[in-house]
Amino acid sequence: MNGRWARRIMIFALVLSISTPSLWATDKKQKDDIDSIGNRDVGKGMNRYSIEKEIALGKSLAQEVERTSKVIDDPIIAEYVNRVGQNLVKHSDAQVPFTIKVIDSDEVNAFALPGGFFFVNTGLILAAENECELAGVMAHEIAHVAARHGTRQATRAEVANWATLPLIFLGGWAGYGIRQAVGLALPLGFLKFSRGFEEEADYLGVQYMYAAGYDPNGMVTFFERIQAKEKHKPGAVAKAFSTHPQTPDRIERAQKEITQLLPSKEAYVVTTSDFDSIKGRLQGIENRRTVEEAKSDRPTLKRKTSGDTTDVDESTDKKKTEDEAPPTLKRRN
Repeated sequence: MNGRWARRIMIFALVLSISTPSLWATDKKQKDDIDSIGNRDVGKGMNRYSIEKEIALGKSLAQEVERTSKVIDDPIIAEYVNRVGQNLVKHSDAQVPFTIKVIDSDEVNAFALPGGFFFVNTGLILAAENECELAGVMAHEIAHVAARHGTRQATRAEVANWATLPLIFLGGWAGYGIRQAVGLALPLGFLKFSRGFEEEADYLGVQYMYAAGYDPNGMVTFFERIQAKEKHKPGAVAKAFSTHPQTPDRIERAQKEITQLLPSKEAYVVTTSDFDSIKGRLQGIENRRTVEEAKSDRPTLKRKTSGDTTDVDESTDKKKTEDEAPPTLKRRN
């Protein structure tokens, strides 16, 4: 075996040993220090991307999202979702600024791209029972960015592909495979995380909710809602959730973390009047769209008014007038 292939096998073995990160990939004690949120390096790990490159990559992917989907431009809805998200970001370990937008999609989902580009589906807002549940899902996605899961996982995939198939680089990011999310084709490494990364995002997300003043049990109740939806109607929940840990396990882990790690508070935010207002506003938009779509499906008849001559050929009309005119007699002198 020549030296080149020996090196490749050694690298591939290294990748296999780290390709399934556990919850404890980052120092456990550090991640349990609630008082140090914002000063913890939860994104440690093999990563060939600098923060600047990560932001640039995320911006490029976000442009594709906006090009291929409908972003809600209602300023009241956009401002509310951004306000909830930015409050969570402020109480997280994220090292990048966040850009948060709302996508018009029925799927119960949200996703954050590397560099802090965050999209929330209208379906998620309508499915949440209160602001706390919405914040729970958003905190989970913010945790993915704070821990730099997208570029860390993409780095592992890139090294693995380099070790076995060096020419994969010629295909760019598309070479890693694609998946659908709200009708979008985006690189696999940025939306489908390993089980260990999903567990870590849950773990950190619960802490971010707590630090922002929300009842961390909101994440648990939303997990329970997902579980109920899947039992009642399989496939009702966005496909993106299929990569997450099994829901009963997530519920159990979150409950354990809340009781064992988080000091109790006298009061938590569960919901706000703003949430109820925004949810009602969105529901009104959905209802009006349903009515409009129903109307557009009905057959229509075009009535010709007395003054409408646009579809009548002039020569035909003239001939018809001459034919219908009363006969005239010519007198002989």
